[in-house]
Amino acid sequence: MNRYPLWKYIVLIIFVVFGLLYALPNFFGEVPVLQITGSEGAPVTANTLTTVRSTLQQANLPFQSMQQKANGLLVVHFASVAEQLKAKAAVQTRLGNNYVVAQNLLGMTPKWLKALGAQPMKLGLDLRGGMHFLLQVDVDAVIKKQQQENIHQFAKTLRTANLRYAGIRLEKNGALLIKFRSDKVRNQAQSKLQREYPGYVITDLTQGQELYLQVSMSPVALANSRKYTMSQTITVLRNRIDALGVAEPHISQQGLDRIVVELPGVQDMALAKQMLGGNATLEFHLVDAQHDLQSAVNGMVPMGSTLYHMSDGSPILLKNQSVLSGKSISFASAGFDQTGQPAVNLKLSGSEVSNFSRVTADNVGQRLAIVYVDVKKIPKVVNGKTVYVAHTIKRVISAPVIQSALGNSFQINHMNSTQEAQKLAILLKSGASPAVTYPIQEKTVGPSLGASNIKRGIISVITGFVLIVVFMAVYYRIMGLIADLALLLNVVFIVAIMSLIGVTLTLPGIAGIVLTMGMAVDANVLIFERIREELHNGSSIQAAIHAGYARAFATIVDANVTTLIVAVALFAIGSGAIQGFAVTLIVGLLTSMVTAIMGTRGIVNLLYGNKPVKKLSIGMK
Repeated sequence: MNRYPLWKYIVLIIFVVFGLLYALPNFFGEVPVLQITGSEGAPVTANTLTTVRSTLQQANLPFQSMQQKANGLLVVHFASVAEQLKAKAAVQTRLGNNYVVAQNLLGMTPKWLKALGAQPMKLGLDLRGGMHFLLQVDVDAVIKKQQQENIHQFAKTLRTANLRYAGIRLEKNGALLIKFRSDKVRNQAQSKLQREYPGYVITDLTQGQELYLQVSMSPVALANSRKYTMSQTITVLRNRIDALGVAEPHISQQGLDRIVVELPGVQDMALAKQMLGGNATLEFHLVDAQHDLQSAVNGMVPMGSTLYHMSDGSPILLKNQSVLSGKSISFASAGFDQTGQPAVNLKLSGSEVSNFSRVTADNVGQRLAIVYVDVKKIPKVVNGKTVYVAHTIKRVISAPVIQSALGNSFQINHMNSTQEAQKLAILLKSGASPAVTYPIQEKTVGPSLGASNIKRGIISVITGFVLIVVFMAVYYRIMGLIADLALLLNVVFIVAIMSLIGVTLTLPGIAGIVLTMGMAVDANVLIFERIREELHNGSSIQAAIHAGYARAFATIVDANVTTLIVAVALFAIGSGAIQGFAVTLIVGLLTSMVTAIMGTRGIVNLLYGNKPVKKLSIGMK
């Protein structure tokens, strides 16, 4: 009666092997490292490696190994976080601001496990430490810019329809006032604009003898514009951070115009800000070779041109008219030019491409400058209050000679280093943020706090597990030990699945594991009590085992499904820590259905099934 076919045991063995294999990387731990990269064009060379080694030796800071990666990244391994922190301060002081020295934790998973896709669980900010930013998004500036652009758009629509107006201006409240000389033309314009722009509220207005149309964005259009701006800003931030390899960043909207960014494992504030970046893009300008550069340096800048500076500080005079903007860049990737020097490959799309191709064809032999533009908000104290003032940074990263007409695909060469080319490609590929963002709150969670949380979390899991194991073994004897083995496998499965799908483990997630252990063993309690009841009623051992699993199954499913519904609701409605708890609970519920029912039944069948049994060790008196 109680016998599993061979294929079911094979499935159970596959599950066990899968669980052990993908949970295994979590036992290899992590090693603290310093990652050193060049900033502002400073390359990481053999001399940099020698300087770092001598700095650490002079400071009596031992390191385990030092490697220079193919991409120019210098990685130094340490035995402890304390040594890592001291080394970071010493190395950063020695190298200066031209280099970024970042702390990180690298997993020690063997290569053969990585080849199978096995990785350790990602740890959240409360466990691993890292950076927390609360960013303010200047959505109002985006809407104001859109309203200013509406002046030209509405004026063009009226001119195309041959509807003459006397003037158009933008009011402080964001509404457009369009002045007309006759009521007939105003009515025709109102009908035309209402058809063309359904997202706007267009009303007639009379001030004295003057006739106006007042045009303003509807509440729905304003809400959609805000929503789109926030969504695009989050997408750009996520693309930049993902491209830089930050493990499991958390990016979410808070309120109407704020974004929370958490970067686990990142301990360097300057590096984190560099990751978030500003509103970076490119502009392409022709070099002004008709006027004297030295006169411009002395203050005699000709009309229609602007004095810029190259990355090395040398001056260059550019024409104000941009021949191509960053919005036309559809794709960017780092690579190398024909001489083996670092370069950035660009692909263009949009209406500007044809004009760009024509201008470059007309100016073969002239220099074309690529200008890096970044808009940032800088804090400034005004009347005792901190306000954020927009600051635009522009620098020329390259000014090559135009060899031939450029189409929708070309290359920026003469980059200073591979790192600079990669960073520029990441910024361009992720796109310019539609709104300027700036941090209004910055916090660092130290690795020591994370280690303390991990220690306490592990203690809570072990304590709960041991108490359950002891209770089940004492109360249900051998059947209790079978349930304990299934409980251990359940924890292994939870860790394996969370590692495989890339779920981030947080402190609430550990609480979810502890709760899941209690719920998992509860299923076996229901089964065992049902078996006891059948034995008390005089059923044979084989019949009692069969009835216990069969009749308790519906109750177990009902209890787990109701809890699963609550967990899904928590995940859908909640955020942050609540979602971490919900994900762990959902995974635990699903795995417990396998281990508590199918797993224990397989072991029980192996021990007691298909043979005469005189006594069942289930703790009955």
